[in-house]
Amino acid sequence: MSDAVQIGLLGLGVVGGQVHRLLTEKAMVIAQRGGRAVTVRRILVRDAAKPRATGVERSLITTDARDILDDPAVDVVIELIGGERPAADYIRQALQAGKHVITANKEVMAKQGPLLLALAREQGVGLYYEASVGGGIPLIAPFRRDLVANRIRSIRAILNGTTNYILTRMANGGAELGTALAEAQAAGYAEADPTKDLDGMDAACKLAILATLAYHAPVTLDVVYTEGIRGLAARDFRYAQEMGYAIKLLAIAQEQDGTIEARVHPAFLPAHTLLAQVHGVYNAVVVEGDLTGPVLFYGQGAGAAPTASAVVADLIGFLKNMNQEGYRDPGFLDEGTVSIRPMSKVHARYYLRMPVEDRPGILAEIARILSDGQISISSLFQRHIDQTARTADVVLMTQRTQEEAMQRARAELSTLAVGRESPGLIRVEE
Repeated sequence: MSDAVQIGLLGLGVVGGQVHRLLTEKAMVIAQRGGRAVTVRRILVRDAAKPRATGVERSLITTDARDILDDPAVDVVIELIGGERPAADYIRQALQAGKHVITANKEVMAKQGPLLLALAREQGVGLYYEASVGGGIPLIAPFRRDLVANRIRSIRAILNGTTNYILTRMANGGAELGTALAEAQAAGYAEADPTKDLDGMDAACKLAILATLAYHAPVTLDVVYTEGIRGLAARDFRYAQEMGYAIKLLAIAQEQDGTIEARVHPAFLPAHTLLAQVHGVYNAVVVEGDLTGPVLFYGQGAGAAPTASAVVADLIGFLKNMNQEGYRDPGFLDEGTVSIRPMSKVHARYYLRMPVEDRPGILAEIARILSDGQISISSLFQRHIDQTARTADVVLMTQRTQEEAMQRARAELSTLAVGRESPGLIRVEE
């Protein structure tokens, strides 16, 4: 390896451009803190003719990934193109070629992280991915070092700034989902296609990565129960506030009775709790260890600058590791497998909202269906929403019950709802 570590940069978009700027402007700081100088040798882009920011040498630009992956002089590949394909293929090829890899790719790490980390270990190289979760919030490193002596009891987190911004606007401004989304897009917080955010997939990817680290065994995206925010209405937030709750898109991983729950869905949180008070585009992660108790990580979870900060921190960490003779990156601590608890077996309290005809006996019918399902009601109230059509919202909270029973009751209750609409259902996390 030459004196200056040679970097191949895959992607020069918003984050890639920011990383390139830091590598250029902070070259001396990186060399001082990492103990080695770095040089960008090649940059992969999709369109070589696209105008670039000043400071990017045209001679470094290529549209052929092989110019980086097959170049023996490239020591480290920084992958910032996003998406599963072709990013996962490039990371795999780089590792197979004996190159170290730094990535911000949450989708690849959530779906293929354990396999890629195993490959990195076999090849004797490092795979660094701090930027894949939480942007500039340090999360991966604390799990791999500072919390490693703990048995992690639970992770409860707000992991998507876009949805948190939308939910904040719905709660504070009374906006419906479509209006709040448009505001988020206008402010640059939401993509033109916000599907992965709204459907909870972005948060689920991040939870899979954190749960894998927490429980020292593969927890991949396909086993994370995922439910987004599309079913929420502005009146859900009004009713929540009346009862002393906030609504957040919550990512939860917890160990119970030898099994792991891994789920992402909207949740009622008591308004006084820490996570309930995380607003706007901010993220927060509460990790409870058997030794540390609850530990809070908080900050901006997305954006070019925070993400670039995490990427460059990984690079400096790699440079330091290079200088430690005999050092081997710990990578993925594979201690076997975990048993994932099916969502149908999860127990919770539930908030349920259903529009019904305002007629005598409707509450008794609702109570009968819940009673038949062995579901107890803790509170119930009715709000008129259309006097002319004589329809009303029935809003209730249940006692703790099993998801499977609640979903059966929900299906039956839909026969009573106006237009046979499926009742709005939100889990309550105390």
